[in-house]
This record gives sequence, structure tokens and C-alpha cells, in this order.
Amino acid sequence: MTDRVRVAVVGAGWWGGQHARAFASRDDIELCAIVARRPERAQARAEQYGATPYTDVEAMLETEQPDLVTLSLPNTEHYGPTMTVLRAGFAVLVEKPLTFDLAEADALVSEAERQGSFFAVNFNHRYARAVQNAKRAIDDGRTGDTVFATWRFGGEGSSAHHPYADVIETQCHGFDMLEHLCGPVTAVSAEMSDVGGDEGPGTMVLGLRFANGAVGSIVGSYRSSYAYPDTHRLEVNGTAGRVVVEDTVRRSTFQAAGSETAEVWQAGYFNDANRDFFHTMDRYVHAMVRALRAGEPPPVPASAGRRALALALAAIEAHETGRRVVVAATEG
Repeated sequence: MTDRVRVAVVGAGWWGGQHARAFASRDDIELCAIVARRPERAQARAEQYGATPYTDVEAMLETEQPDLVTLSLPNTEHYGPTMTVLRAGFAVLVEKPLTFDLAEADALVSEAERQGSFFAVNFNHRYARAVQNAKRAIDDGRTGDTVFATWRFGGEGSSAHHPYADVIETQCHGFDMLEHLCGPVTAVSAEMSDVGGDEGPGTMVLGLRFANGAVGSIVGSYRSSYAYPDTHRLEVNGTAGRVVVEDTVRRSTFQAAGSETAEVWQAGYFNDANRDFFHTMDRYVHAMVRALRAGEPPPVPASAGRRALALALAAIEAHETGRRVVVAATEG
């Protein structure tokens, strides 16, 4: 792949706009197509980036032959269009959650394996500078053996009509992040509440056991607000120190055990790229395009989306049965 990478974006909604922006901003990318169900939305987004509008995925694939198709659709509607693209043999980036159904997730991953296709999922939180600082400190052994980890994330409810939308479509970031930093989860316990809502539990506290012996928690709610400062907090404590990430991109802190002095990173005055959450998408796109060009696996494979879904479904089972659910350390 020596020329510009041809990318088609399926979805012309708000977050689909971030997909289009992140790809179109690169000199090595040609944003060749925008697909949307409504012609006027496809046309408007395509005009913005000098792309060709479509309302049919298969017609777009046949005409454009893109190197990569990225899908950003309503969260419960990922399966059908993603399968269409995979069966046609194209490389794919799909938004999280991969699906809401484990059998569908398995079918997608299996189809990609059968085709030998590049198949990525968008867990862009991994590409926040603050998160990367935390990952580096843990991998370098500065925190020692992990003893506990906590993810807390609250915001307003989504438009997905599913009783467990929060745990599947938003806290999937938490499952992915905690395994990314701490290794596999092997058991899940759950308490959930439907206070403030009428379509199922929108608030949860999950207890986690990791394969390395550490414990953890996920606290999340769709009855909260993204307007609150410190609406997101990630903390990993170890025998030698701890790392804390505040609001994903705002600040990261490392502090050695026993020390009253902490190392703090936060974006400087001119460092808008690392301060802005949306630019986590740009850094992920950079890593993904580099892997695609090199013929390497995606930096965040779709199997990570399948894994997060399996853990979310284990949490739902734990809530519904009132019992701790044991999960395999690796799946899929």
C-alpha cells in the first residue's frame, strides 16, 4: 500500500463526524465515501470532505473499493453493516460496542478470521496521553504488583433501547481499560439500580477479580452528567505505587508508595491535542493506519470488543442471578 489509503465512513451522525474528521485530516488518507441512510445527511457530510455520498453500503463497496471501511452507527445496529463489509473482504474499523449479542460478536470475529481481514474496534480511550502514561508506569514495574484497580465513569443516558445499555455500550471502555492495564478478569459480581430511569438498570457497581490476584471495581451510571468535573476516574494501586487518570485526558499522576511527592502530567498551554478527548481518535487512527500499511494486526482487534461484551454479559448475569460469575481468562 504505497498511495494514499482510501477510507469510507459508514455513518453520518455526531461521532461519525469524528471518524470523518480524524481520517480526512491526514495527508496519507483519501476520504473517498460517506454512507448514510438519509441522502441529505450523506450529501452534507460528503461535501464537507470532498467525498462521494452513498445510501447503500454494498453499492459503495463495489464502486469505491476502499482500503478501509469505518463504521459509526447507532450502537445497537453495528452487526448487519459490519458483516456486509467483512463478507465483501474489506478491512474494517467498527465503533464500540462490537454488538449487544455474543453470538453476533462471534460471527463477526469468525468471518474476519475466515477472510483474513483486518478487523479493529474503537477503544480510543487507550490512546489518551494520560492513559498511556499510566500504562507505561505499570509496564515498567513502577507500581509493583497490582492490588486493586477502579474505573468510575458517569454520564447521561443514551438513545439505545436496551435494558443494559450502560454496561454494554459505555462501561465496555472500563472492561477494556482495566484488562489493558491489569490483565484478565476472571470473576464478576454486580449490584445494579434502576433509580431515575424506566428502561432497566442505569447505575451499577461491579466487583472484579483479576487473574493476577488483584481485585477491582467498575462504578458507572447513565443517571449522572458529563458536565461534572472528575466524571471519570481510573486508579490502579500496586505494592510499589499507584497511578491515577482523571477525566481520561485531563491529568495523570504517579506516586510511589510511602512518598508524599507525586509526578503529575497535564497538557501544557499550547498542547491542545493531548488536552482534547476527540484527539484520542486521531492517535488511534495513526496507529491503525500504520498497522494496516505494514500488513500487521490492528492495534486494538475486534476480539477486544468481543471480550468486553463477554464481561458485560457476565455482569448482567451476576446481577440477575445474585451470584458471582466466573469467566475464562481468555476468550474468542
